[in-house]
Amino acid sequence: MLLWGLSYIWSKVVFEYIGPASTIMLRLLISAMFLWAVASLIGQRPAIRRIDIKLFLLSSLFNPFLYFIGESYGLNLVSPVLSAVIIATIPVFMPIVAFFYLRERLKPMNITGLIISFAGVLVMIFRPDLSLAASPAGIALLFGAVASALVYGILLRKLTMRYTPLVIITIQNSIGAIYFVPIVLLFEFDSIRSISPDGRMLSSLFALGIFASSLAYVFYTKTVQSLGIARANLYTNLIPVFTALFSFFVLGENMNTAKIIGIVLVMGGVFLSQQNRKAKLVA
Repeated sequence: MLLWGLSYIWSKVVFEYIGPASTIMLRLLISAMFLWAVASLIGQRPAIRRIDIKLFLLSSLFNPFLYFIGESYGLNLVSPVLSAVIIATIPVFMPIVAFFYLRERLKPMNITGLIISFAGVLVMIFRPDLSLAASPAGIALLFGAVASALVYGILLRKLTMRYTPLVIITIQNSIGAIYFVPIVLLFEFDSIRSISPDGRMLSSLFALGIFASSLAYVFYTKTVQSLGIARANLYTNLIPVFTALFSFFVLGENMNTAKIIGIVLVMGGVFLSQQNRKAKLVA
């Protein structure tokens, strides 16, 4: 969650040079090359069974492709903190999805923590007069990313029963990079061809590829294996907390009272949601 919180800052930097689709394609290419190299070094060849090819193609369609379309184009229209706050609503919907499709359930204390945490999210997203200070299109795109993440969570849970996190993320990011090639060629080819990269852009782009799209996803996938998708997603409420802090120190974004209250509620809710850690499966 720390690395994903930072990813909003790194993405904003790269967007100053190239478009969202080009940013995603390049970060996925960097991630894929990095993960293939790691897999080769440790002798864990990313091979999949023929019967699972469709499942990998489908999971890669929802994440990274559709998820990053919504997240990155939405982030291009609103602030990093607001983007992270909207993405943090994933745990609100995931338990419902997980109950119907994976037969997972949460205990009352977990649900209480979820409600408190989401209250913190609402404090951060609304003004005192309950208005939104953001682009409606940006908000819609970000909620589209949330919907993609919910579908992806179900597919990911199935994959974690058959493959290691390293294999899953290596294959998905490789496929995802390919998915973005037509988008870049159609809409952003001129901008990426005329790019003049400097150290600031390259460092942010490589951070996105190695830390946000590689290590963070491997860590998250391992957590899904251990805790289940519903409980693993509860931690995404921490993303806006990290993003708000780094936006304040790195981008100079204002840290007002509402954000501070929201951060406290989010962290308290996440703490409560992780009490009684073992999630039960409904028979």
